[in-house]
Amino acid sequence: MKFSIKILLSSLLVIFAYVDVWANAGFGVQTKLNNGWFFKLSDIKNGEGIRQFDRSFQRIDLPHDWSVKQALNPSLASATGYLPGGIAWYYKVINVPKEDANKKMAIYFEGVYNRSDMYVNGQSLGHRPNGYVSFMYDLTKHLKFGEDNVIAVRVDHSQDADSRWYTGSGIYRDVWLVKSEPIHIDLWGVYCYPEISKDAGTLQIELNLVNDHSQSKKVKVEYELIDPNGKVVTKKAAQHTLAENQKNQFKSSLKVLKPQLWSLESPILYQLVTKVYDRDQLIDSSTVNTGFRKFTFDPNRGFALNDKWMKMKGICFHHDAGVLGAEVYKEVWERRLLNLKKIGVNAVRTSHNPQASIVYELCDKLGLLVINEAYDEWEFPKRKWLEGWNVGTPGFQGTYDYFEKWGEEDLASMVKRDRNHLSIFAWSIGNEVDYPNDPYSHSILDGDKNKGFTQAIYGGYKKDAPDAMRLGDIAKKLVAVVKKYDLSRPVTAGLAGVAMSNETDYPKVLDIAGYNYTESKYHEDHKKYPNRVIYGSENRHDLEAWKAVTDNEFIFGQFLWTGIDYLGESGRWPSRGFYVGLLDLGGYIKPRGYFRQSLWNEKPMLYIGSYPLHDANWEDNTSVLQISERRRNEAPSTDAWPIWNYINGQIIRVVCYTNAPQAYLELNGKIVGEKKSDKGNHGVLFWDIPYTDGTLVAVGLDQSGKEVSRNLIKTSKRAKAITVMQGSEITISKDGEIGQLEIQLVDEDGVPVLLSDEEITFESSRNIRLLGMEAGNNSDMTSYTDNRHRVFRGRMIIYFKANQTDEKTGKIVLSSNWLNKKEINVAFN
Repeated sequence: MKFSIKILLSSLLVIFAYVDVWANAGFGVQTKLNNGWFFKLSDIKNGEGIRQFDRSFQRIDLPHDWSVKQALNPSLASATGYLPGGIAWYYKVINVPKEDANKKMAIYFEGVYNRSDMYVNGQSLGHRPNGYVSFMYDLTKHLKFGEDNVIAVRVDHSQDADSRWYTGSGIYRDVWLVKSEPIHIDLWGVYCYPEISKDAGTLQIELNLVNDHSQSKKVKVEYELIDPNGKVVTKKAAQHTLAENQKNQFKSSLKVLKPQLWSLESPILYQLVTKVYDRDQLIDSSTVNTGFRKFTFDPNRGFALNDKWMKMKGICFHHDAGVLGAEVYKEVWERRLLNLKKIGVNAVRTSHNPQASIVYELCDKLGLLVINEAYDEWEFPKRKWLEGWNVGTPGFQGTYDYFEKWGEEDLASMVKRDRNHLSIFAWSIGNEVDYPNDPYSHSILDGDKNKGFTQAIYGGYKKDAPDAMRLGDIAKKLVAVVKKYDLSRPVTAGLAGVAMSNETDYPKVLDIAGYNYTESKYHEDHKKYPNRVIYGSENRHDLEAWKAVTDNEFIFGQFLWTGIDYLGESGRWPSRGFYVGLLDLGGYIKPRGYFRQSLWNEKPMLYIGSYPLHDANWEDNTSVLQISERRRNEAPSTDAWPIWNYINGQIIRVVCYTNAPQAYLELNGKIVGEKKSDKGNHGVLFWDIPYTDGTLVAVGLDQSGKEVSRNLIKTSKRAKAITVMQGSEITISKDGEIGQLEIQLVDEDGVPVLLSDEEITFESSRNIRLLGMEAGNNSDMTSYTDNRHRVFRGRMIIYFKANQTDEKTGKIVLSSNWLNKKEINVAFN
C-alpha cells in the first residue's frame, strides 16, 4: 500500500491575532506542518527524488526525535545517554492551490538536529549543519501550484557523539509553511527594544521589509502598542518607498507615559502590532510580545532590574525532557519552569545552545531572566568518550568542522530570532571554550601554586596545542556579530580557565564575564580588573558557592549546574544522564531543590527528609557502631527523601531544609528533636533519633518562637491505589496540546508510598496516543517507548496527546498487578 497526504492552503490572506503564531517566522500566514510526515531511519540513495511511500516508511507527526525511540546500548557513547544517532529522511506532501501562484511560499524550521539538507520536488533548497538554530527556505520557484509537492529532509547525525550531552536526532521542533505577498516583512523583521526614562518609556523599532517586485513600491506602515488589557496605548503611521528586489530597513519609535514595567514578580507584556498596507489593502502583519524594563550592570554593585539591585538565583539547563528526548512541548516546559520558580529560581541559562522559541516566550510570561547561549565549542572540538563510559581513547566528534563557515551566521540567527524577548538579559558566545588544554594551552598553565596560581594546570603548558591567544580573536568577531543586531544587551561567556583567559583578550571584549566554578578568583580579579562585571555562570550546589554571591556585593548571581536532570553526560551504565538537578527528569522537585528553596525563597517553607546512619542489614554490631559514629560526623545530606519507613530502634538522621530561623521535631505528638537554630556551614538543621513508626513533624519558628511553617512525613504501608494529581478527568486541546498525567501510589490510608517501584501499564482508547512514561529514575535503562514503566519514589508522569479525531472524549486506564485499576476520562476541545 502507498500513502499520500495533502494540505490545502486557503488563497485568502488571513491576519492572525493569536500572538503565539507570530513567535516564529514573524510574517505572512503561517500554517503548522507538523502532522502527516513519512520517516525512514536509513540513508536513501537519491532520496530527494522519492514521491511514493510504501510500508517501509513510518507515518509520524512532528516534533520527532528518533534517537530517544531506539534501544539503549552500553557500548554507545555515555555522552549521548547510550542512545544512537544515524541518518534519516523525512517527507511531507503538500498541495498549494493554483490561485496562490502569485504568492511567496517559504518553509520555516525551528530546529533540525543536525547537518540537514532540504529539498522540494527533488530540487535542493540548502544545507544547515547547526542543529539548534531556526532557519527558512524560499519554496516559491520550486513549487507546482495545484499539484502535489514533496518536501524531503535528509538529517545526518551519524556523528552521534558530537556533543557532551544528549542532543536528540531529527526534526525535533515545529515546522511552518509561510505564505506572503511579494512585499512582506522579512524573517524576524520586526525588532523592538525599550528605553526607560524617569516617567516614560520609549519603544525603539526597527522594521525590515522585503520588496520582491522588479520596481520600487510605496507602502504605509502602522504601529500599534497594546497594553495587557487589550487597549491601544499609542500608535503611529508612516509612508515608505521600497527599493526594488531588495530588503529595506526603517526605524521608528513609540513613547508611553508611565508604562507598566516587566519584572520578575509582575511580568507585564505589551504587544506591538505592525501592519503593512499597499494603498488601502493590508498585505502583511506581525504581532510581537514586548514591554518595558531596564537592565543595569555595575562592576561594584552587580545587577539591577528597573533600578532595583538584586541577586540572580540562576540555573543552567539542557533542552531534553527525559523520555521525550529533544521533542519540545509548551506544556512540559511550562510545568518545569513553574516548579523552578516555586523553588526561588529567577534566572536561567540556555546551556549551551539556543532553545525552542516557546521556552523564551514562557520566560517572558512567567518572569524569568535568561542568558541566551550559542556555543559549547568553536574551531576545535572537546574530548568525548565515543564508546561507553571512560572506555578506550577519547574522540573528537563535534560541531567544530562547520564553525568557520557557519559560526557567525548561526549566531546572527540566534540574536535576530530572539532579540524581542524581554526576559533575555545577555547573549553568551561560548561555554568553556577556554578549558585549559582542551584544546587551548598557554604558558601560564605552568604557573606556580605557591605564588597564588589557584587553577588546575591539566598537565601544564602544551606548546603544540592550539594557542590560547586565538580566543580573543574569535571572541572579537562573535561580539561584533551580536552588536550588529542588538545593542541593548551585554555580551558574555562562561569562562572555565579564567587564569589562562586573563592572559588573552577574551574577557576584555566581553561586557560581563561569567566564571565557571572559580569563585576563588572573584576577589583577586575584582581588584585586578576593577571595571569587570563578574558573576557565576556555572556553579556548585553547596552553601559556600552561594555565600560567594551573597557576601560580595559586586557578584550579581550564580547559575547552578544543573537546574534539571538531563539525558547524556552519563556515568557508568546503568545511567541515563546527569543526576544533580533541582528537578528530576520528570520535572519533580528533588530534595536538593527544597534545600535551594530554603536559601532562595522568601515565602516561609520547610521540608523534612531522612536517611539511616547505617545499613539496617548489617549484623556486626561493632561495624554498625563504627559506621553510625562516622556518619554522625558527616555534614547532613541535601538529598534526603521524605521517607519514614525503617526498623524500630534504627538511628535515623532527620534533616530540615527551611528558611525559618529555628525548628523542632515531634514524633507521634511528642518532641523528639529539641529546638535548633544552628544550621552550621551547610545550611541544614538535623537530628539523629531512633526510629519508631508513625508521624514525624518538623515545625519552623520565627525569632520570637512563633510557628511559621511545618511539614510531616508518615510511615506508609504497602501501596494500594493509584492516585492522579489532576483528578479523574482531564481536558486537552486536539490541536497538539500535551496531556500530563501525574500519578502517586498511596496505601490504604492515602499515605504516599515512596518505597514503591510498582510497574504501571498504560492503556487508552484509540483516539489517545501515549508519548512516554517518565518516573525520573536515572538508573532505569528499560525502553522509553513501551506502555509499561516502573514508578520511582512511588510516582510518575505520563505524557499523551490526542490523535486526529472527531470524538469529544477518550479514556485512559492505568493498572498494576497489585493495585486497583484507575480510569481517567479525557475531554477534547
